[in-house]
Amino acid sequence: MKLKWKNQYIRWGLTALLVIMGGIMFYYLLFHSSNIKSAFNVVVGIMMPVVFGFILSYLLTPVLNSIEQRILLPFRKVLKLKEGPKSQKRTRMLGVLITALLFYLAIHLLVSMLVSQIVPSIQNIVSNFDTYMTNFTEWMNKLLADNSEIKDYAISLINRYSVELERFLNETVLTKSSELIKTVSLSVLGIFKTLWNFIIGFIISIYILGSKEKFAVQAKKLIYACYQPDSANVIINNFRFAHNTFIGFISGKILDSLIIGMLCLIGTTLLQTPYAALISVIIGVTNIIPFFGPFLGAIPSAVLILVVDPMHPLNCVYFIIFILILQQVDGNLIGPKILGDSTGLSSFWVIFAITLFGGLFNVLGMIVGVPIFAIIYAAVRSHVNSALIKKNMPIRSDVYENIECVDEAGIHTINNLDRRRIIKARNLEKKENRADEIQDDQHENLVSGMRFISNVEEWKRRVPVRWNDAETVARGEAAASVSSDREKGSEETRTDASEKQNDL
Repeated sequence: MKLKWKNQYIRWGLTALLVIMGGIMFYYLLFHSSNIKSAFNVVVGIMMPVVFGFILSYLLTPVLNSIEQRILLPFRKVLKLKEGPKSQKRTRMLGVLITALLFYLAIHLLVSMLVSQIVPSIQNIVSNFDTYMTNFTEWMNKLLADNSEIKDYAISLINRYSVELERFLNETVLTKSSELIKTVSLSVLGIFKTLWNFIIGFIISIYILGSKEKFAVQAKKLIYACYQPDSANVIINNFRFAHNTFIGFISGKILDSLIIGMLCLIGTTLLQTPYAALISVIIGVTNIIPFFGPFLGAIPSAVLILVVDPMHPLNCVYFIIFILILQQVDGNLIGPKILGDSTGLSSFWVIFAITLFGGLFNVLGMIVGVPIFAIIYAAVRSHVNSALIKKNMPIRSDVYENIECVDEAGIHTINNLDRRRIIKARNLEKKENRADEIQDDQHENLVSGMRFISNVEEWKRRVPVRWNDAETVARGEAAASVSSDREKGSEETRTDASEKQNDL
């Protein structure tokens, strides 16, 4: 028996079934969310090598494209090799191999720098920590000996917080030493697990890079199969925009940080700053974080220089001045040349994005928060512009700067200085009329912003005064085009009517 889906009883039954299933799912999400979260974490943990593979392949795609377009394809033309699927496949295999080797060399160079320069620096700091603290204490004693008020205040702070520190060590650290050891061991195991996932992900990324066009084709086929052609075109275009914004920012920021790290190494070496390599790595890595990165790297580096050599505090001052100059050079010369206007965000929205995503996803959110928010900002801006175009309104921002009101004639603007002058004149007029108890509801508070309006009808009743009709902006080219089309149509009908009359 064939089931008749158009039967209203079957539709009612399906609707009731879906409502019951939705209610059960909502109840489970509300009262058993911990089970869903644990199951999700298990799935994410299993798929983490694949996630690492996709991330690495995405970040290495620009490198592979540059190698193929600038080295391999011109070299193949010089050798006059035949074009074909086999030749393209060999070129791709060679490009992936070179990209993997470059990535391995970069990781090897970073690890060797850590082992040869940074690790001995850290070991030296740890071994000479007592000497550094002794020198720092002598410098503090000398400073406090010359300033009795600062000395008394410092002694009171030490006496106050030393008791709290002793209580914290006795009640928290010593009593929870077993938990601390367990946490450290789990952290070490987590590091090894992450390293293993990274290695597996690197292997997966090689396969993804070798077939990246195939994956892109499959994704496009899926989008065109699930959506209408116009909607699919919009989705693919938005994905391309997101890709260009994200990869342009991340790759440009990494290159910018490498340049800043090298310049910092050269500068700190010339200034004879202690632990120049360690400080340069800190400055270069933290420079990946927009806006706050330079401060996050400069503050601990300056404290390290001051603790290592407290008898010469000018070294710390010179380092801070050098970092300020370096960041100015980066912000005004190097950064704009590399990044350009890749995000299209103002300084406020950059700070907002870093604060929001940094609070949600810590350091990773501070790095990727700006391009993600740039994509969201572009999507909202596109939606707003589309809505304004549908309402036959202009999309230029300068039109709305001194807006007074909008009607069928267009957008009426008024300068803020003129607005204040008019409000002042109206207030004086009110004071004069108050003595005579004269009040006119139709002409009271006609300037926008002088009276709170609760509904649209009241706004229409109190039509704002057009203080300068010469500064009226049309509500979009569509209105002009529609009116011109109507005028042309009316002229054509008139000419046709006149021709008919002449024929008669």
